[in-house]
Amino acid sequence: MLTRIDHIGIACFDLDRTVEFYRSAYGFEVFHSEVNEEQGVREAMLKINDTGDGGASYLQLLEPTREDSTVAKWLAKNGEGVHHIAFGTADVDADAAAIAGKGVRVLYDEPRRGSMGSRITFLHPRDCGGVLTELVTSAEPSEH
Repeated sequence: MLTRIDHIGIACFDLDRTVEFYRSAYGFEVFHSEVNEEQGVREAMLKINDTGDGGASYLQLLEPTREDSTVAKWLAKNGEGVHHIAFGTADVDADAAAIAGKGVRVLYDEPRRGSMGSRITFLHPRDCGGVLTELVTSAEPSEH
């Protein structure tokens, strides 16, 4: 089932300033950056370490690109900080279905495209102790 903490998502108002903080304070460098138009965010993935299953663990810094994005709305309500936790899985479809079978609401009918070509879905925070939870199946290395 779930194999690792894939990433911790951190919402921020200024991606460049936040990247610079993590670089200067901790020595983390940007591994990947992109704009996800569908989700309305500009993001930077800071690689923390490799994992035993061939994946890695990251910090995902998220800056909204439009006011109607989920992250913009979250920032307006909560301010900067931890937005979600993501768990890696070899099969996001099967694990989302198994978790849904235990009474946890899955927010997407079908997984969507996430960072670096991954496939993702989210679990409702009210069913997860107040924590927005993401499930991630990483793309094959040649796919991103």
